[in-house]
Amino acid sequence: MSQAKKFNLKKPHQFFGLGFGTGLAPFAPGTFGTFAALPFIFITQHYPLWLQLVFAVVISVFGIWACGKTADDLGVHDHPAIVWDEVAGYYITMIGAALSWQALVVGFILFRFFDIAKPGPIRMLDKRVHGGLGIMADDILAGFFSLICLQALIKAGYIPV
Repeated sequence: MSQAKKFNLKKPHQFFGLGFGTGLAPFAPGTFGTFAALPFIFITQHYPLWLQLVFAVVISVFGIWACGKTADDLGVHDHPAIVWDEVAGYYITMIGAALSWQALVVGFILFRFFDIAKPGPIRMLDKRVHGGLGIMADDILAGFFSLICLQALIKAGYIPV
């Protein structure tokens, strides 16, 4: 069976695992998948911090299942089309940030940097943890690193709120 025939957005785990289909972009699927977090960011921006944190945990735990099951369907661990991990990572980046276009852009750039460069412990998680948890873990950590950097830039006054 060809790779394209294994994609089935009618299966709920694939619909989410593939970031509502954004992971099927012909190039840079991780970048396109990151954009799929925007509706969640906009919907929850005025929620209390504790509720944003709960939502981040929910989409991350859900992602472990959806990404793992999608990887099993495709027969490839962390196939490039699996982008729910990017959705969770960018969402985590934006927790507690008063949204401005500057914060969204800087958060996006920070998250993509940490996700692609995979410094230190992010690289370690990427190499040592497998299955759905392995797909999600490095992006969750990249999201936390990005969150810390973004909040530092906001607190320092470099990003308007």
